[in-house]
Amino acid sequence: MPSAEKTVQIGRTPEVVFAFLARGENDARWRPNVLDVARVSGEGVGARYKQGLKGPGGSRIPADYEVTGFEPGRRLAFQATGSVVRTQGEYTLTPVDGGGTRLTLKLAWQPSGLSRFLGPVVGKTFEEEIAALDTLRNLLESEA
Repeated sequence: MPSAEKTVQIGRTPEVVFAFLARGENDARWRPNVLDVARVSGEGVGARYKQGLKGPGGSRIPADYEVTGFEPGRRLAFQATGSVVRTQGEYTLTPVDGGGTRLTLKLAWQPSGLSRFLGPVVGKTFEEEIAALDTLRNLLESEA
C-alpha cells in the first residue's frame, strides 16, 4: 500500500493549527495542487468537501473528501470520496514547549481495480502533498 509521512514543527499552538486545517477552504492557500475546494455539507466528522486537483495539462481532477476524524487540537482525519484513488489521510498535532505544534501528516492508499495502474501518479502526488507542509508552516508562522 503506497504511503507517505512527514512531521514539521510550527510556531503556533495546536488549537490555531487545527482550526486552520479544519477549515478545508484554506487548503488552496498552501497545497499547490488544489484548484478549488468548498464545504458542501456538515461540520466535524462527516463534513464533506468538493475539491478539484490539478491534473495532466492543468485539467481538473475531482478529489472530493469526507472528514472521518475530528479531535480539536489533536487529530483530523479524512478519506477521499470523489475519485478512483481512495486516499486516507490523518493530521496529528502534539504541543511542544514554547507554544508550538508538532504536526504529522500520514497519507495512505489501497490500490484496487484499475486504480492499481496509477501508482506512480499517486506517489508523485503524495510527495507534493508532504512537501507542502513546509508551505503550511511558513504561512501560519507569517500570520502570527
